[in-house]
Amino acid sequence: MQRATKKGPGPTVAAEPIPGAPAAELVVAVRRLHRRDLNRTWEFLKRVFRDVNRETVEYQRPHSKRRFLESYEEEDTEQLLFEVKHGSRWEIVGYAECAVEPTGSDSWINPRYFEKRDMRPLFVEELAVHPDFQGRGIGAFVLDQLEHLAKVRGCTHLVLEVAENNRAALAFYRRRSFQKLDAALFLAKKVPNEDELLPPRRVGRRRAQGAIGGAAPSAEARAPRAAPGAAAPSPRSPRSAGAAPRAASRRTASPSAE
Repeated sequence: MQRATKKGPGPTVAAEPIPGAPAAELVVAVRRLHRRDLNRTWEFLKRVFRDVNRETVEYQRPHSKRRFLESYEEEDTEQLLFEVKHGSRWEIVGYAECAVEPTGSDSWINPRYFEKRDMRPLFVEELAVHPDFQGRGIGAFVLDQLEHLAKVRGCTHLVLEVAENNRAALAFYRRRSFQKLDAALFLAKKVPNEDELLPPRRVGRRRAQGAIGGAAPSAEARAPRAAPGAAAPSPRSPRSAGAAPRAASRRTASPSAE
């Protein structure tokens, strides 16, 4: 099985122009990624996947710029640019990244799955087409190029990952005879729960002045204090307390009566 060679500009291969097409019609060309292309290719990938990543549970590629730059340094990873020429300027309209072995330490690939089925896959890590050029044959040319690499390297299948809710991409791949390999899905169940903090509570009415923060004053606390030197008031009711002096006067009068 042939392996990818060290990165470099490589030869540029142009798609065949359509016979009878106007001379000014754009032609897409493919070449290998060069170090000077890294920054503008990263910006291209962010633009392509921006809307898709807003709607998916798992981020679609690219995962991060760091991982993208690491891919360039991996000898067995092939990174291809697809460009069209506007005057003297080349514009990126497509990108593909593939390898004959799973790449990255966080790879989701289980190699034994393919070994049991006698499959020798070419793993498509990235496939991106400029939004303004989708539906114009760029994606088909990218897949044709990947299939060509698979054939010359002795691979039997192209294997890639796509979000299930990316309907446009799914329809594109199914038209190209791709079939679903696994039934893995993200599932979720809503769990009823309660707030950690209690709801607002009504504040009580203001109490009598002096009673804020404690119990209301008792009847004894409200009674006036006796003057210094006077006898303490009896705990009896006011009426019984007033009858005491009259009883005392009758007792003092009784000796004289005798």
